[in-house]
Parts: sequence; structure tokens; C-alpha cells
Amino acid sequence: MALCEVYWDHQIPLPKPFLIHAKVTVALVALLCFINSYDGEFVFDDSEAIVNNKVAGIVGRADLLCAVFFQLSFITYCKAFSRGRHDRFSVQWVVVSILLCAAAMLCKEQGITVLVQSLFCCFDRITVKNPLAVRLLTRLALMGLGGLAMLYARWRIMGTGPPAFTEVDNPASFEENVFLRIVNYNYYYCLNAWLLLCPWWLCFDWSMGCVPLIKSATDWRMGWLLLLWCFLIGLIKQALYSPDRQRRRTTTLALVLLVVPFLPACNVFFRVGFVIAERVLYLSSAGYCLLLAFAFGHCCYRWSKYRNLLRVCMLVLLCFYMARSALRSHQWQSEKRLFTSALSVCPLNAKVHYNVGKNLADRGNTTAAIGYYREAVRLHPTYVHAMNNLGNIMKERNELIEAEQLLTAAVAIQPDFAAAWMNLGIVRNSMRKYEDAEYSYLNAIRFRKKYPDCYYNLGRLYADQNRHVDALNAWRNATMLKPDHSLAWNNMVILLDNTGNLGQAELIGREALRLLPKDPTIMFSLANVLGKLQKYKESEGFFLRALQINPNAASFHGNLAVLYHRWGKLELAEKHYELSLNLDPEAPGTRDNYNMLRRKMDQLKQLTP
Repeated sequence: MALCEVYWDHQIPLPKPFLIHAKVTVALVALLCFINSYDGEFVFDDSEAIVNNKVAGIVGRADLLCAVFFQLSFITYCKAFSRGRHDRFSVQWVVVSILLCAAAMLCKEQGITVLVQSLFCCFDRITVKNPLAVRLLTRLALMGLGGLAMLYARWRIMGTGPPAFTEVDNPASFEENVFLRIVNYNYYYCLNAWLLLCPWWLCFDWSMGCVPLIKSATDWRMGWLLLLWCFLIGLIKQALYSPDRQRRRTTTLALVLLVVPFLPACNVFFRVGFVIAERVLYLSSAGYCLLLAFAFGHCCYRWSKYRNLLRVCMLVLLCFYMARSALRSHQWQSEKRLFTSALSVCPLNAKVHYNVGKNLADRGNTTAAIGYYREAVRLHPTYVHAMNNLGNIMKERNELIEAEQLLTAAVAIQPDFAAAWMNLGIVRNSMRKYEDAEYSYLNAIRFRKKYPDCYYNLGRLYADQNRHVDALNAWRNATMLKPDHSLAWNNMVILLDNTGNLGQAELIGREALRLLPKDPTIMFSLANVLGKLQKYKESEGFFLRALQINPNAASFHGNLAVLYHRWGKLELAEKHYELSLNLDPEAPGTRDNYNMLRRKMDQLKQLTP
């Protein structure tokens, strides 16, 4: 086959640069893309990678590495054949090819399809070069064993079972009518083919109604299916029956490169968790590029009179692809640009509206976020995550009745949604529905055993009810699950301080500081306890350490002033009272304490001769 030759690309009738120039160009472009991906500046679309640019960069590098190992595995397999001796091959090179295939699979699942591609190489070598290749079975055995070993390893990594997907992830796979299911799968193939030809509609997520299902044979989109299969059948006919052997071999290679890497995403062997994932087209794009280059060369040869026009058209096409890549990379540099760019592509996708709303809420624009969350819930009425986030915003705006309704609906739709149960408990606690709030918290803990934030909020509920022992136990559970839970540690110290258990409060505070030695709030709370125990020197040290970390905290200056006031260091007390009032003129009690200090200092001045 053409792919078994070291320089199979020489068969394409196109102007060719020197081999060293081509290799250096490809290497530099690949290196540039890989390096830029560390800053999230060059990535491949992936709905998993929407958290931040660093994650997106990791996903992009996984696709790049999979492609590198995929091509290296294929090239290595081709090198296994001895030049000039078609009945011999190198077992070592085949083993190296299998190992590289394993590396590709570890980067991305479709990397294993290089074995199928190499299998086509085997049969082509039989039909084209040597019909009686005696070592074919040996090669097939090595590849088969390697493939089975990799599939078994992948199966174990997946937990010895396929992942579970929901209808919103891949609605066509849940269609009960087999005919409609197959039709919609084929429509997905059409969309993928169109993205290869014209990558203008790009979206980080294609689920949740982004692509409406075809429900009848009279749907106008059925025409795209016919067009796709007519094109594929034409290519297959050229690959099998073309009188030009070189055209047969090149078309076969292009089809293999185009179709085989896409097989894991085609829903034929198992259900996949996406409608369209642009990342799965990265390997297939090699076949598309080969078809495009071969067709361009053939047209230049066939219509030599229009060669310059064809070259201009090809140049324009390449410039379009380059501009689209630059624009998409620019969109991936910012969550805001990435999410908003999807609104025009998939306006019916609830997840797009959800992510735009979440991004706005994270940046403090909750008013705009509410509109997007409401639209997400309208498009997908059972979208519990949108309900949960919208309920949280309503809670922060003190619209507690609507917040309770949204969160109640969320847990009714998904009873094991622990975060929604916890947020519902917070809302009910604010509404003084203490029994209902406790029920919500306990449900959250039942569905998520290790939930330190929920234990913390449960402790706050118990503290509001003056159930001090239960509150301390809840906060202790939070710190056991999450030793750096600063709020839980701080609340324990404050509760013990307020209930007069100063010795125990000191012990808890010191234990917390061993785990969180740079936490200013715990230093502040412990300093207050030590001041009440008349350990003024130690208390002063913790106050000053806290102020070094957070010098603009008015309460830190105010309480340090109270310590100096008690300690008799009146000038230092006056200084910190004034600093506290400058930072927060409305600080409760500070103004009264400052006036009391000034009166005392005036009295002392009068008594001083």
C-alpha cells in the first residue's frame, strides 16, 4: 500500500518542498502548538475543558500527544518491513509500534484505532505487493494480542464496565425506534463531515437539545444523509475499482485515515457520551487533508489551463482555515468569549446558557446571570444544576421563597443531589425552619458521606438553636474530613470563647494554627481568648501576626486596642483605636471604647503634676 512506503506522499501529484524543509516546518508548528497550550492559548475544543485555560491546555496536549503517538505507531509499523523483501518483517518494529499505540490510547481512547489502520496495511501488502505473504498470521497475532491487552487494560481502568450516560448527553442513543436511532446517528456523521469541510460552527458542548432529533422520514435534513453516503460510496468505488492503481491506493489510505479514527465515536460499538465532539475529528482530519491534496493535484493535472485559478482557490481555503483556527484559539483564551461564542451556534443548548450565567455570576454580575439561568431552566426544565445555582443567587438576594422552591424542585428531580440538599438547608435555616433545615443537611450528608461544608453549616444550625455540643461535634467532623477548614476551626474557638470555656478554646485555637499557621482569622480569635486569660504578651503576638497578614482589618486593630487598654498601654491603645476608626468609622463599640480611653487619659494628665 502507499502507506507502507517511507515516502508515500511523493505519489501525490503536487509541487513538493525538500523533505528536510517539510519535516522542519511540521516539527516547528507542532512544537509551537504544544508550547502555547501550556497557557491555554492553543487548544482543541472539548466540553470537558471548560473550567479554566489550564485544564483546556491539558486537554489540548492530550489530543496532540495522541496524534503524535498515533502517527509514530503507524510509521514504525511501516518500517517493520524490510526494503526489497516483502515476505519479511521486523518483529521488534512491530512491538515498538504496539507500544506506541498503547501510549496513544493512554492519551486518547481513539489512539488504539491505529492497529486497525495497520491491519489495512497488511492486507494491502498482500493484494498489491505479495499475495502469498507467509508471515501475515504472525503479524496479525502480534497486533491482535497487543490490541486485546490494551482493550483489557482500558476496560479495567474504566471500572470493568461502560460509563453511564444520560439522555441529555446523547439523545439519539436513547431513541426507542431503531430506524430513527440509525437515522440520527447518520445525521451526526453529516454534521461531523461538515465541520471538517467548514469548521465555522464550533461549540464547546453539543448536548441538551443543541441538535434536535430527526423524528420522521420527511424531515428535510434527510437529504444530508443521502449526500454523505453518495459521497462515501463514490470514494469507496474509487478505492476498489479505479483503473489507476495509484488512485486506488491513495484513496484507500485517505478513507482509512478519515474513517477508522472516528469509529470509537460513531455509536456503533458502544454508546458515547456526546452528540458531537470536535476533538474526535483531529485524527480524521489527516484523511481529509490527504483527500483534499490528492483532489487538488488531480484537478491541476486534469485542468492545467486553470492551474493558477485552482492554486488561488486553495490558498484562499487555507487562509480561511488559518483565520478560523486563530479566532477559535482566541475564544479559548477566555471563558467569557468561549461560552458566549456558543450562543450563536447552539441557542437551544441549556448548558451553554448555564455556563454563560455561571461565568457572569463568578465575575459578580448576578443580575445578568439570573436571566441565563432562567433560560437554561426553560430550555431544560429538569436541569438541576441550573436550578441549584439560581437558587443560590436568590438566597443571596434574600428572595428566600423562590430559592426554596427552586432547590426543592431540584432535589425532587434528583433526590441524591447533595449540594442542592445543603443549599436548601441553608435557605430553610435563614427562614427559621430549623427542623426542615436539619432534615435537608442530614440528607446531604447521607448522599455524600464526606461533606465537610455541610457539617459546617449543620454546626451553624445547631449553634443558632443553642445546641452547643451538637454544633461542636458537627464542626469537629468538618475539620476531620477537611483539616484546613478554617471556618469550622474558627467557629469552634468562638463558640467555646462565648460559652466561657476559655481553656478548651485555647487548645482548639492552637491545634488549628498548627494546621493553618498563616490563617489571620484563627490568630485573631485565639488572641481574643488569650487576652481574656490575661496572657497579654502572647495575645499581642497573635494580634500583630494577624495584622502583618491583613493590615487593613478594622476589627483586628480594634481588639488589639482593647487588649492594650486592659494591659495599661494607653498610647498604643489610642493608636490602634484611631487606625480602626479610620478603616471603619462605624465599627460597633470602637468609638465608645475610644472615648472612654480619651477620658481616662485626660484624667491621668490632670492627676499628673
